[in-house]
Amino acid sequence: MTGLYYEEFKVGETIEHGKRRTVSESDNQAFCDMTMNQQPLHLDAEFAADTQFGERLVNGLYTLSLAVGLTIPDTTDGTIVANLSYDDVEHPAPVFHGDTIRAQSTVTDKRETSDGERGVVTMRVEAFAVNREDELVCEFERTILSLKREHAED
Repeated sequence: MTGLYYEEFKVGETIEHGKRRTVSESDNQAFCDMTMNQQPLHLDAEFAADTQFGERLVNGLYTLSLAVGLTIPDTTDGTIVANLSYDDVEHPAPVFHGDTIRAQSTVTDKRETSDGERGVVTMRVEAFAVNREDELVCEFERTILSLKREHAED
């Protein structure tokens, strides 16, 4: 278990996540297939060539999901009770096949639950395309319900 317990999150702290992933055409295709999203901008090279982007874009929900996944080992792996919300999602720039994505999380708020046995933590997650000079491609608020160390099962 590598995640943080509630007590270990510090408001204002930015966690740089070491894991990165290069997004492949196969990743995008599989995600679109699993979610039944057949938007031609994601899947049809000829269609996408005639858009302002000139090529297919990676599904934005895949980008969001990947950003969450990249954060898990350093934040919530084994210490989370539940994801409570994802808010204020923005995609300031598209992701293309071949982009390598990294993420960072900044703890923006935390509070104990009313029973004092768990805690609610909010983080601002940012995802960047490292091969494009760390261009910001996705950002959002992630709120979790976290275990407190003293109440975690052994």
